[in-house]
Amino acid sequence: MHHKSIEEISKRMAGIDIAILSTHTEGGQIANRPMSNNGDVEYDGTSYYFTFEQARTVADIQANPRVALGFTGEGGIFSDAIYVAIEGNAELIRDKAIFKAHWTSDLDRWFDKGVDTPNIVLIKVKANRITYWDGEEEGAVQV
Repeated sequence: MHHKSIEEISKRMAGIDIAILSTHTEGGQIANRPMSNNGDVEYDGTSYYFTFEQARTVADIQANPRVALGFTGEGGIFSDAIYVAIEGNAELIRDKAIFKAHWTSDLDRWFDKGVDTPNIVLIKVKANRITYWDGEEEGAVQV
């Protein structure tokens, strides 16, 4: 198995905005939804996503913080695409100072009062396992 550094993976992930966030539901199912990293793409093993307090995602994470993220680069498996699968633990953040550190103007479309939008939550996902497929190379990243 190959091993790339987190810096190498970050460079390959830089153009990927949307991840699929997977959580465990109360019924034992797995729920998936697209989440935007809002241009916060300098990946260091931690990802951040904004959502609303009433979202099912929040309830799922409160019940079980173990989550997964899936990233897919443009292209296909035999071209220049990269596929990254991340397993980690999620934390729910409700601190406006931390919101500001991860805020971009693109978020204003979804949260019309910025960091003062009522009931917003920041999901922080800290990776504990990262695997990737880069062309025909399959590997893992030491976290």
